[in-house]
Amino acid sequence: MRDSNWRSVEPGPRWPRCPLRWPLALGLLAAVLSPGSSWPLQDPDPHRDERERMVASQIGPEVRGRPPVRSAAVLRAMRTVPRHRFVPEDLRRHAHDDSPLPIGYGQTISQPYIVATMTELLQIAAGDRVLEVGTGSGYQAAVLAELVRDVFTIEIVEPLKNRADALLLSLGYANVHVRHGDGYYGWEEQGPFDAIIVTAAASHIPPPLVSQLKPGGRMVIPVGPPLQVQSLMLIEKRQDGSVTQRNLMAVRFVPLTGGR
Repeated sequence: MRDSNWRSVEPGPRWPRCPLRWPLALGLLAAVLSPGSSWPLQDPDPHRDERERMVASQIGPEVRGRPPVRSAAVLRAMRTVPRHRFVPEDLRRHAHDDSPLPIGYGQTISQPYIVATMTELLQIAAGDRVLEVGTGSGYQAAVLAELVRDVFTIEIVEPLKNRADALLLSLGYANVHVRHGDGYYGWEEQGPFDAIIVTAAASHIPPPLVSQLKPGGRMVIPVGPPLQVQSLMLIEKRQDGSVTQRNLMAVRFVPLTGGR
């Protein structure tokens, strides 16, 4: 008589006999765990931590009396855009330093804090169309592209325009439209714009840019003599078309070239 607790257990499914099964499995495991293996252990974004530290140490907190950037959207964009890709290869170890860097042709990529601050000052929204004067490396345009519908950017140095255009496309920024030309006169056929940012110092505020700014829009522009301390100006156009100006801080930018 069988014990009442006894249960009949059917044999489980058997793997088909395969003399290569265990050697193959062990070989795959060894390949994954080997020191030179890149899958799946390698970080697909090895500069992510550097960007996090950049934001945490230079942009988010108050540093040396500079007002911190508080916009969560701007901070997220600064953490996202691969800044090292916009810096010459021989300077990439300094890509996240708190300073501007040369990019050739007498131009620079602005320090991260200035990029974030000028972006925050625009008070842009997801559906906006923004004009940038002075594409340079393309970094500022990429940061804007994380935040708005379309970015129209103008660069007077054609080799820089071509390089930035190719890089932005390779990174997937299809909403950035790059043009070779004199940014002093803006991009009239694409205006008016919700916001305008100028990344080179002008001797005065260009009237064509003011006219291409929508009522309710903002423009951020450094104004002052070349190779000296300049003033970062915030231009606001009211709904009735009147314009106000405010001096925000001292900055130092390369000069705006082209029409004056």
